[in-house]
Amino acid sequence: MGRTALVTGGTRGIGSAIARTLRDAGYTVAASYHGNDLAAEDFKAATGIPVFKWDVADDEACAAAVAKITTAYGPVEILVNNAGITRDAMLHKLTSEHWRAVIDTDLTACFTMCRTVISPMRERGYGRIINISSINGQKGQLGQTNYAAAKAGLLGFTKALALESAAKGVTVNAIAPGYIETDMVADVPPKVLDSIVAQIPVGRLGQPEEIARAVVFLASDDAGFITGSTLTVNGGQYLI
Repeated sequence: MGRTALVTGGTRGIGSAIARTLRDAGYTVAASYHGNDLAAEDFKAATGIPVFKWDVADDEACAAAVAKITTAYGPVEILVNNAGITRDAMLHKLTSEHWRAVIDTDLTACFTMCRTVISPMRERGYGRIINISSINGQKGQLGQTNYAAAKAGLLGFTKALALESAAKGVTVNAIAPGYIETDMVADVPPKVLDSIVAQIPVGRLGQPEEIARAVVFLASDDAGFITGSTLTVNGGQYLI
């Protein structure tokens, strides 16, 4: 049995691809989800990857779930913070409810999950934490002050935790995907999506598996000297 990896938001879209690709690379994988029971059951049936339902922004729920996964599969040595939602609106129309929902799921959950696993990782002298940010956390996006703030926050969080953890054998990195062909992007109106693709130098949307392969690299021993970094996977749309 390989090292145990936990992927939050791991039953759909990019998270599903990450979970599958880590499994194929030899890791023991667990996937979390929060809302869509049918999608989770379909994912579990198709992949054999165990799924666990909880709110990753809830401290007590995180602790209980990680304890359950640890008992069943061993300590979590690779954590992929992928859970994320959007609640788009221009700021003058954005509700406090939608602000908090996105900040909680996309940013606070990274804190609660990392705080749950970081001490055991430090004690073992090994860990890989990979936070999934976004191109829109780097450059901003109209109608996404909440999402852009959360995803930008992940980048600062990543750098700070990397500095805290490096001497203990724990690396912490981020991936900032560009526009990837998922259900979330499929909801974008066709004319808007066409305009987005026109801005991508490689001339297409990314595929979830392209993000997943980047995760597998950062989770590997080959990436042991990389920490505090952000890997941009966006087809050249935004260069930083």
